Amino acid sequence: MTTSFRVTLSPPTRRWTELHDAMRDARPKAAGFDRRDTLAHPAAMLTRIGPWRIDLLEAGTLWLDGGAMFGSVPKPLWAKLQPPDERNRIRLAMRCLLLQGEGRRILVDDGAGEKLGEKLRDIYRIEYQEHTLERSLAAIELTVEEVTDVVLTHLHFDHAGGSTRRSQERLVPRLPRARYYVQRRNWYNALEPNPRERASYMRENFEPLAEAGVLELWEGPQRPWPGIEIFTAEGHTRGQQLVRVAGPEAVLYYVADLIPTGSHVRIPFVMGYDVAAIETMAEKRMVLERAAAEGAWVCLEHDPVLALGRPRAEGDDFGWAETVPAQALSAR
Repeated sequence: MTTSFRVTLSPPTRRWTELHDAMRDARPKAAGFDRRDTLAHPAAMLTRIGPWRIDLLEAGTLWLDGGAMFGSVPKPLWAKLQPPDERNRIRLAMRCLLLQGEGRRILVDDGAGEKLGEKLRDIYRIEYQEHTLERSLAAIELTVEEVTDVVLTHLHFDHAGGSTRRSQERLVPRLPRARYYVQRRNWYNALEPNPRERASYMRENFEPLAEAGVLELWEGPQRPWPGIEIFTAEGHTRGQQLVRVAGPEAVLYYVADLIPTGSHVRIPFVMGYDVAAIETMAEKRMVLERAAAEGAWVCLEHDPVLALGRPRAEGDDFGWAETVPAQALSAR
């Protein structure tokens, strides 16, 4: 469990420093956790919500530019939270959500996949030494053939690149028996991306799904399965969809790039990648207010250390009441 903190200083420069110091000190160090402690943590036992078994699957890591990940936050602050490499990149997870129940196995996002050429693998420092989607599924005795549905939060390559694979001279669905779901607005955004996002939308990741007849386009909020709510948050990219899973045991949010890492729980911490930062801040506030009121857990897709956080209000901002390291869930 992390320590709590509150920021009360008003001068901007001191406030940034206070935010940074509090968040740095509050982040748990995975190496310092004892297996007995992590297994005793309530979220480490969060294995079922309603009819759904909950699993978080690691699909590899990538390194993106730290300045782009933190937008207007000064580097001296974010670099201490998440230290960059020699090319100013910070390490990020690609963490997927798997829901099993109601006769279905539903995967939310599927990582970057393994199709990128040498140049892009170098730029984004894609790493699979520790995790791949297939190995993570195998760890719970599943294969890609057993996934029935794939909900793609959006079609950026690090969220949807694992949707397809090369088979000889063709591109085919990587999860061959699944149907894939994306917002219609995001689909058309991906087909005709704006200049800021053009590099993130790669047609090889999603056009083969339409060609194979396994893609379904959703229009706005959905309730496709019991206890599962789909809602949109479009400041990061138009048509991004997020997932809420609710049951008598708990509530879990999968928030994709609305809150990519634990550091981004702060309302002003917005990525430079976002197409509409002001919208992101408003959407983040609405989700965090709702999650805090419910005592819900938030899954952090890109944080390499923290897998889950339980948000709470901190004055006019938000912080984490509790956080759970990825190590705790992999050890359960």
